[in-house]
Amino acid sequence: MNHDEVKNSVQETYRSLLAAYDHVPRYGQRLMIAEIVNSLKPLFDETEARSPIVTIEAGTGTGKTLAYIVSIIPIAKALKLKVIISTATVALQEQIIIKDLPDILKGSDLDFSYALAKGRARYLCLSKLDLMLKSDESRNALSDLYGEETVEFEGAPIYEQMSEALISGNWDGDRDSWSTNLDNSVWSSVTIDSGQCVGPKCTHFRDCCFFQARDGLDQVDCVVSNHDLVLSDLALGGGAILPPPEDCIYVFDEAHHLPIKSNKHFAYSTRIKSAIEWLERSEKLTETVRADEGFDVGTGAQVSKVVFSLKRDLDYIWPLLLKYVEGPSVGSSFNESPYVFELGMVPDELRDLSQNLAILFKRFSDALCSYVDAVKENLEPSKPRSVQDQAELWFPLLNSIKLRADASYELWKGFSTKDKLDVAPKARWLSAVDGATFADIEMSISPVSAADDLTDKLWSKCKAAILTSATLSDLGAFSMLKMRGGTPPDGKYLSIPSPFDFANVGVLEIPRLRCEPSNTELHSEIISKAIPKLISGPGGALMLFQSRRQMEDVILKMSSDWRGKILCQDDFQKSQLLAFHRKQVDEGKCSLIFGLASFAEGIDLPGNYCKHVLIAKIPFSVPNDPIESTLSKWIELNGSNPFMTLSVPDATFRLLQASGRLLRNEADAGRITIFDERLVTKRYGKLMLDALPPYKRELFLRSFSVV
Repeated sequence: MNHDEVKNSVQETYRSLLAAYDHVPRYGQRLMIAEIVNSLKPLFDETEARSPIVTIEAGTGTGKTLAYIVSIIPIAKALKLKVIISTATVALQEQIIIKDLPDILKGSDLDFSYALAKGRARYLCLSKLDLMLKSDESRNALSDLYGEETVEFEGAPIYEQMSEALISGNWDGDRDSWSTNLDNSVWSSVTIDSGQCVGPKCTHFRDCCFFQARDGLDQVDCVVSNHDLVLSDLALGGGAILPPPEDCIYVFDEAHHLPIKSNKHFAYSTRIKSAIEWLERSEKLTETVRADEGFDVGTGAQVSKVVFSLKRDLDYIWPLLLKYVEGPSVGSSFNESPYVFELGMVPDELRDLSQNLAILFKRFSDALCSYVDAVKENLEPSKPRSVQDQAELWFPLLNSIKLRADASYELWKGFSTKDKLDVAPKARWLSAVDGATFADIEMSISPVSAADDLTDKLWSKCKAAILTSATLSDLGAFSMLKMRGGTPPDGKYLSIPSPFDFANVGVLEIPRLRCEPSNTELHSEIISKAIPKLISGPGGALMLFQSRRQMEDVILKMSSDWRGKILCQDDFQKSQLLAFHRKQVDEGKCSLIFGLASFAEGIDLPGNYCKHVLIAKIPFSVPNDPIESTLSKWIELNGSNPFMTLSVPDATFRLLQASGRLLRNEADAGRITIFDERLVTKRYGKLMLDALPPYKRELFLRSFSVV
């Protein structure tokens, strides 16, 4: 099919779905479909080398999920490409798999197959299950190797049930499809990560639950995944878990999460004293393996020598790091805030020691290669079964040690390397950690922007990518996404407004407080006095805070009668809290949720479940965040105002997300109250206010005070 034929097919599919479900065409949805189809036209031109990267901000109520599925799948099928739909939350992932994709198949002639991709940790490892079903000696060996608390044998019948379910074909090894909820301690004993997996050399490889599921992904047209799994695949070079990027059109729904998640994937950290303990355990294991006559490793002395040097240098660096994290006075405890190296620049003494440690960790990793290779040799089918079993026991931890050594090398190399002057520096910082048995110091390094990593590993390799979310812009532009996510300046950018009649169904109120949020005590007191006056009668409301301390203070200042109506996020699991909230509202009661940033997005409370959203203050980033402070300094160094370039757009983005909790469908109505006068009195506040949807405004029409 050529592009015009695909275009006609998309239009026909859309009309069929509207007729099948008696839906009215939505302008925003049609606009999104047209933009995607037209933007991906270059894919039909074999001479076009650049990958189309399309960013579409589509307000709540647009129907963006249907729009991108209907438009992308016909294009991908015509070009024999895979579609990867990636989300940030399980809730959206489940909605797409359970509802959206089946509805589209049922209501149209569009023919495609799909599957849900999950990480390795969601699948049972047959090798570990085998060990759990063997003798006490095998289980004890497993505990020693993995450092786990294995389940007492009285509880082991669960593993026999798993084995029977697998043999009978009633279970596929997926944790989520087991008939009952599995405790983490039970599950962790029978699952592994990629570093512990033997892969094709495993005696159970043909029946492996994970690889069978992975092979199934190659057979379907559309794979539903999540951002973390996509990034894990890209970190492995692409094509290791999911289909290769070169053969895929990606859709990143909830795309605003992607840059932050990318930074976490390409960040490194280590704890000094914990690392010393880990090195000691690792040395003991290598000595045990070396003593086994079945494994010819030959470099045991070298491992011991390198470990000795590593422990010596880590001991030596401790007092140097201690100077940065100690409290302000002699004998005081550690600083609560991390110590951030300005612009990521590390002092010469620390950089020199880091260079030595990087060299040593590289030697340690190289020495471990001989152990891993020796174990791999004994995994060959030609070896006796007893030798293979022993190798399968050794390999997971040995390879995990090597991977941790590699990560440690990257961290110390990062602390020993100076950043290039023309690119954003890496954030480098130290944090004091009060452990259960001893205090420790954690060293961390992270990109401040995901632009380079995503450009190198994703945008430049994929066939095409669509980024979408209800909120992607800031102050009417996409500057933050471009800076943090590296989306190309010449890419396609479109903002589709929500179909909601904001001015007639929503009211935005900013009351007069005569109090700056920085005066936390007075600000909290005013909020506690205002809430009973703002919320009356049955129904649901959501109160969002920037800090846990203020949330707790406001609760304590409320009357006992009102405290009984408040559901605090610290008191429940999220799903339990939302279920209890809905139950209270359904019973005609007043229910007020107190939440932090995690409740400012991904919460769907339509109708009476949320008639009022209250926001404590403008959601500026925490000032001592190492990544944000490093990026801010770099922006300032380059002649820009970091507050207006970074802080205000970032806070505007969060404010848009928080206010978006009010209207979830076209039948909703309600109010938003923000307890922050700066939105009216400050120049930047007015810019933020104008970036919000056009609600009816009530600015300073009433006042609240402690009197």
